[in-house]
Amino acid sequence: MKPSDEAVAASQRTLAALVRAVELRVRGQRVVVERLVVTLAAGGHALVEGVPGLAKTLTVRTLADAIGARFSRVQFTPDLLPADILGTQIFHPQRGEFTVREGPIFAEIVLADEVNRAPAKVQSALLEAMEERQVTLGDGTHPLPSPFFVLATQNPIEHEGTHPLPDAQLDRFLMRLRIDYPSRDDERALLDGDDVRTTVVTPVCTPAEMLELQATVPRVHAEDSVKDYIVDLIRATREGAAKGRTKWIEQGASPRATLALLRAARAQALLRGRGFVTPDDVRALAVPVLGHRIVRTYEAEAEGLDADGIIAKLLATVPVP
Repeated sequence: MKPSDEAVAASQRTLAALVRAVELRVRGQRVVVERLVVTLAAGGHALVEGVPGLAKTLTVRTLADAIGARFSRVQFTPDLLPADILGTQIFHPQRGEFTVREGPIFAEIVLADEVNRAPAKVQSALLEAMEERQVTLGDGTHPLPSPFFVLATQNPIEHEGTHPLPDAQLDRFLMRLRIDYPSRDDERALLDGDDVRTTVVTPVCTPAEMLELQATVPRVHAEDSVKDYIVDLIRATREGAAKGRTKWIEQGASPRATLALLRAARAQALLRGRGFVTPDDVRALAVPVLGHRIVRTYEAEAEGLDADGIIAKLLATVPVP
């Protein structure tokens, strides 16, 4: 059932307030901040790429402050173990029983910093928790908090001592975002203001209210023509032979990408104050939702065409309803 006008307006106010709250500390990154808020509203997770010093940690910590949620940060390193993230069981010989010590994954908002520095078994433990939203310790299964949002970061330039995420695991992230350097004016403004890290951020909603908002997202209306457009975009990543796209894409996006793009577009519509999805919502999010879900060919790499550029080219070839 389509959400009421009042529910749409309330959701829009909350999402817009979240964006403004994060921008109290993080300046010059409006597009990235909006997409993180959309990812949170859609109940997904985000992978953020950017060089050190671009306020990735500050951004996600501020987002946690803005919804009054628990925040934890895990610095991924080559010697990290799955138990360092998930937690472990501790045996008490006096009582003859085990108790669970929860790891940092048991928070509403988790920052997995430099996720590609940890070995594959640690990455798998994190991504399994993201997908299942629960953790198995010993014989018991423990649900993770709700809402549950993971922001993982990686440095796109530094490759020594890293373990790239496999394609199947990249697919678990709703969006991949790239943080670039701020503009000259935004960077200059940093020198005149106070230390933004000390700026007080008042919560604009509670975790429970965010859960209610997330429940509104699937009810945002999408016309059949918009759904057909999403399917055509996804299939364009797979059916390149007829239009000469095979030289770019070795493996196209999966049906999970189809569902992810619609879910993100619905959350984007709420941010814009609408109870229905437009093709512009789909086009605006196609690159961050699909860019990490395709595998490039050697020809594309030789031409210097990255995955985001390929998706941008596909957008120009698929008719818009």
